Amino acid sequence: MTDEATEVFDLELRLLLEAVYLRYHYDFRGYALSSLRRRVRHAMTRFECARVSDLQHRIVHEPALFAEAVQYFTVQVSEMFRDPAYFRVLREEVLPVLTTYPSIKVWVAGCSSGEEVWSLAILLAEEGLLERTMIYATDINPEALEKAQQGTYRAERIVQFSRNYVAAGGRGSLSDYYTSAYGNAIFDRRLIKQVVFADHSLATDSVFSEVHLVSCRNVLIYFNSALQDRAVGLFRDALVRKGFLGIGSKESLQFGAHAQMFEPFAPAERIYQRTVS
Repeated sequence: MTDEATEVFDLELRLLLEAVYLRYHYDFRGYALSSLRRRVRHAMTRFECARVSDLQHRIVHEPALFAEAVQYFTVQVSEMFRDPAYFRVLREEVLPVLTTYPSIKVWVAGCSSGEEVWSLAILLAEEGLLERTMIYATDINPEALEKAQQGTYRAERIVQFSRNYVAAGGRGSLSDYYTSAYGNAIFDRRLIKQVVFADHSLATDSVFSEVHLVSCRNVLIYFNSALQDRAVGLFRDALVRKGFLGIGSKESLQFGAHAQMFEPFAPAERIYQRTVS
């Protein structure tokens, strides 16, 4: 693509994002441009649109198409107990602190199709904390939220999930928590009886509860710096003093606007603690 073609593409892309915001109140304007380019091109192929402006026209005039197209604006890549060292530190160092509270609230921001939610529920159950924990699982993608609530994953993914579970310090077998049927693993719904799944946008919505742990991993990397600062500001406002924030292995708070509000707790695993001030 020539420089001029790229310039026109980016111009039309910005107009598309503005139209999506005005028409449907989904705000992707602060997402990283390089990532959006790839995803919008996939959407153009799927909906047979030669130009971004053609895609914009269809999205504005066909709400049903937008409901499908939103899958292309968000990233739905996850696995259970992803980055096992992160979960091991939660188990061995964070939960012993949280257990001192009479009740615990956890926010999984950008929960995607739910793998992290179910992982945390299993972790909390094994540490005897699930019964007194409320988990808020939020995402902007309605289809992803529905999948998260179902807790049904393809059987071929379970091998990797199980490896991660063991490496994360699992106290039994992952098979203790699911049943197999028709090529799927269906996780025990009792694990999520105190999980609230809800639509929430880090770009436009506000804090909804005070929490002790926020886990938002591999979401900030898709935001530009301004949107990253907004999201981390929400986490700061939601967390109790000395509450914990976990982010992705390739993410950092170091150069953000709220860096002084957090101190490293387990820096290698990207777990931070909200400062007292």
